[in-house]
Amino acid sequence: MASGVTDRTDIVVAGAGVVGLAVARALAAAGREVVILEKASAFGTATSSRNSEVIHAGLYYPTGSLKARLCVEGRDKLYRYCASRGIAHRKCGKLIVAVDREQLPALDALARQAAENGVTDLERLSESCTRHLEPEVKAAGGLYSPSTGIVDSHGLMVSLLGEAESGGAVIAYNTEITAARPTGAGIEISVNGEDRPALSATLLINAAGLDAPALARRIEGFPPDRVPESWLARGCYFSMTGRSPFRRLIYPLPEPGGLGIHLTLDLAGQARFGPDVEWIDAIDYRVDPARAEAFAASIRRYWPGLDPSRLTPAYSGIRPKLSGPGMDAADFRIDGPNDHRGLPVVHLYGIESPGLTSCLAIADHVVTLSQGSPP
Repeated sequence: MASGVTDRTDIVVAGAGVVGLAVARALAAAGREVVILEKASAFGTATSSRNSEVIHAGLYYPTGSLKARLCVEGRDKLYRYCASRGIAHRKCGKLIVAVDREQLPALDALARQAAENGVTDLERLSESCTRHLEPEVKAAGGLYSPSTGIVDSHGLMVSLLGEAESGGAVIAYNTEITAARPTGAGIEISVNGEDRPALSATLLINAAGLDAPALARRIEGFPPDRVPESWLARGCYFSMTGRSPFRRLIYPLPEPGGLGIHLTLDLAGQARFGPDVEWIDAIDYRVDPARAEAFAASIRRYWPGLDPSRLTPAYSGIRPKLSGPGMDAADFRIDGPNDHRGLPVVHLYGIESPGLTSCLAIADHVVTLSQGSPP
């Protein structure tokens, strides 16, 4: 964008993570003129590339929530999309385990929750059946989710961006929205600290992930009470050297703030463990090797045969939380113009897991909001 010149477009998408790219693709396919602004030098450098790359089935989330609905819808859309585009993925299945008999009621409650969410293919397993599937696992019982899988998130984002650009969308890197001002005709956007607007748009889609609440506060006249409080939860991952004895993903029962330190596999079959939950005040992706001890203790509850010396620090991700320590888990929050006095903005807040799984369904939801009609 040329300095000193205000360009005009239809829709600006702030953020080129997997959700922002999916939204841009869907809007471009709907015939909208789209500009994607990304403050980093590449797409998908934050939450979208720092996760387990799991395609979730939709088991955990409160019935009727956006997470529950968009995860189940998004799961099916994502499998179809990956299969039709040749994006690497595998429906490997997931085993959720109760490590002792005291956890069996919680396992049964999770099965009921999944059924209410429309997940119809779960299998409740006895202790012997659980061990038959995964002999190294210690469990009093389990749930098998055949619809859970893994995906190459980078390959997915490459495809989404390519299709967005084929539909006419353009992307600008190293471009951060630092101010925005609604006008009678839409919204004027300033970038990288410049005073003069660089771009004028009909609608701004705030898909900035960790920065979404901060971006909302930069919009002139935006009601402060419509910007949610947010927290940061870092989750560290450890990889495991050598061959994994597991063919499926292995999950304990959920814990406050996350789904527990679980075992996932990449598409090459390499095992990794995580994420844990650590509440932090600022973005920091360092992984403390000393956390391996707590990882090993947690993992050994369901895999007693773990050799802790095989754990190696891998990477971390940060969840954009709308609920903090000791609070009930918050839903996705997707606010359209009707939620804030008609201002020409759609905000996507708290898009943590299952955001990757849900990305195509979230995009369809945003397209509906951009048309000014209820979802």
